[in-house]
Amino acid sequence: MSSIPSKNIWMRRQQCPCGDWKCYITYEGDSEESSIASQLVKNDTVQSEAMVAPYVGMVFKSDDDAFDYYGNFARRNGFSIRKERSRLSPQLGIYKRDFVCYRSGFAPARKKPTGEHHRDRKSVRCGCDAKMYLSKEVVEGVSQWFVVQFSNVHNHELLEDDQVRLLPAYRKIHEADQERILLLSKAGFPIHRIVKVLELEKGIQGGQLPFLERDVRNFVQNRKKIVQENDALLTEKRENDTMELLEACKAMKEVDEDFIYDYTVDENDKIENIAWSYGDSVRAYTLFGDVVYFDTSYRSITYGMLFGAWLGIENNGKTIFFGCVLLQEETPRSFAWALQAFIRLMKGKCPQTILTSLDMGLKDAISSELPSTKHVISMWNILPKVYSWFSLAFGTRFAEFKSKFDELYRIESTEGFELQWSQMVSIFGLGSDKHIALLNSFRASWALSYVRGYFLARMATSSYSKSVDAFLKGVCNAQTCLRSFFEQVGISANFLNQARQEMQYMLMKTCIPIEEHARSIFTPFAFNALQHELMLAMQYALSEMADGSYLVHHFKKMDGEHFVIWIPEDEQIHCSCKEFESSGILCRHALRVFIQKNYFHLPDKYYLRRWRQESSLVFYDDHYAQSNNGEWFQEYQSLTETLFTESSITKERSDFIRRELPKELTRLLSEVRDMPESEGVAMDLALSPTDLLFIHLLPREKAYLVENGLGNVRGEVN
Repeated sequence: MSSIPSKNIWMRRQQCPCGDWKCYITYEGDSEESSIASQLVKNDTVQSEAMVAPYVGMVFKSDDDAFDYYGNFARRNGFSIRKERSRLSPQLGIYKRDFVCYRSGFAPARKKPTGEHHRDRKSVRCGCDAKMYLSKEVVEGVSQWFVVQFSNVHNHELLEDDQVRLLPAYRKIHEADQERILLLSKAGFPIHRIVKVLELEKGIQGGQLPFLERDVRNFVQNRKKIVQENDALLTEKRENDTMELLEACKAMKEVDEDFIYDYTVDENDKIENIAWSYGDSVRAYTLFGDVVYFDTSYRSITYGMLFGAWLGIENNGKTIFFGCVLLQEETPRSFAWALQAFIRLMKGKCPQTILTSLDMGLKDAISSELPSTKHVISMWNILPKVYSWFSLAFGTRFAEFKSKFDELYRIESTEGFELQWSQMVSIFGLGSDKHIALLNSFRASWALSYVRGYFLARMATSSYSKSVDAFLKGVCNAQTCLRSFFEQVGISANFLNQARQEMQYMLMKTCIPIEEHARSIFTPFAFNALQHELMLAMQYALSEMADGSYLVHHFKKMDGEHFVIWIPEDEQIHCSCKEFESSGILCRHALRVFIQKNYFHLPDKYYLRRWRQESSLVFYDDHYAQSNNGEWFQEYQSLTETLFTESSITKERSDFIRRELPKELTRLLSEVRDMPESEGVAMDLALSPTDLLFIHLLPREKAYLVENGLGNVRGEVN
């Protein structure tokens, strides 16, 4: 009886956005995405470069280890092996193992059927005596396998590297490739195209797969009936699991009224698409929803559904979770619904900027559903595709092409970009290249000359990309049903949104008054960014223009010239690099002008609220906070935020906080004990007021108390 796999397998989408079935994206150095089979193809000799031939007395932990070792040795030396005999005893179990060359022994004589045509195929067995025999012994209570006989003398020709991989023992289709073959076969791909797709995905030359086209054909034919049966089972499983997912959403809504979800059904009243979010995520969006990254890089092999996650960045530079969606199709219509659902989940607020991957369906959906939102594709989404498309095509010229492409990306003016783009296309003969045409059609979303000045909140960086990848792999590596997947998303989202920045000492590096003032306002993440710009600002010189504006240039001319406009009446400053408009942190060029004008601190408008210390993801019970007891709680919040902010500046202040914090906690708790019970809001008598206060401490504050010997503060004031 056939059955489908119970696990839910998520794979990174590799279909090229150009839409050609033959074109797939490969990632430079992305070994985690490669299957076991492709690893065998890439380098069979590395692992055995210094391999020692088996010898009498050699010890292995298990017979499987011995077989693997001998198999690797055989492959490197041009033959394959098989298991022949084993011997069993009541005390030791299997205690003898014989491994022999695949051509050992002779084939038994077969009787030819009478009256039928019979193909007499010659046997490969020729009595080869190459072998490795093992015996198990128990040494100090531990079982070990010893080589008792070994011979590497063959009576047949040994094969070269390009021939040995074709032996039946090595022509294995591993599980990941089996899943891919079945998926492509179900989509109607003929066998030769399936083989071509696998070669393209692995980035290898034709004919270099660890199996042959006929192996793929035999595998598909043998599994065809099972596939047909599983199609019906998969459909039923998907319908049942999506219904369970919907029931999980309904159950979550009953437990948490802030949980929110939306879904659609098809013409058969089956769940089609479903999106959901959490109360903490919606509240986080009100603070940090100016820029959103919509990731759609993973698809479920089991269910055929696309997973999309909306993510952002908070004031401490950490990734935060806004919501997610499961889609049945990758079409503009599905993406349009996903965007509509997201805006509904986020109470109608549209982001200023949305970052996505290179996808034509997403581009069309964003244009129609978010017309006032700037669509941006960061370079960490572009560069892997550039490598995949052009590294093999250009060969040794790829470095030259990549250098020119990087130069194009950094051009400031759109006119300059258009001119040099045409020159690059001409120089490298790319006039009819479909990928160049695709990049050109998206240029308004990735070229710096078109994107400069749109707010990105420092999300278009490699460090943010790594953070997103870590989150997605943590969610999608869980090979479970959709309901368990839903739970895993909730756990991971909660971890992201509740994680707190560890307390940091923000050290002064320039002794400039602007730096000291910024330290009292910005979070460590934003302060470090501004501090870096302040340090570099000292390497720039100013040339004042007749109209009062400035040309700012590096003392070594490394950075070119930047034009800074200064409007003293409104204390406004504008730089041609538009760093402040992009990140919310003033650039080195503008800071150089403020320093020149003897500013001790920056105008308040240049401390964006999203980067300030008071912007926080601390969520507490609003109903409780608004009660009579809420006054002391708000006082506590203000007190602790002030104390811990001050303690991060110097060690002396930290020591002072260590002495004074228990006194302040005692005072607040005494006031709480004297308060009358609020109408309709009873104090939990199972917990002392001290316990309640300690519960509401932020994780970093609790850690601070413990680290500084104040972990018993609860006992001191009870």
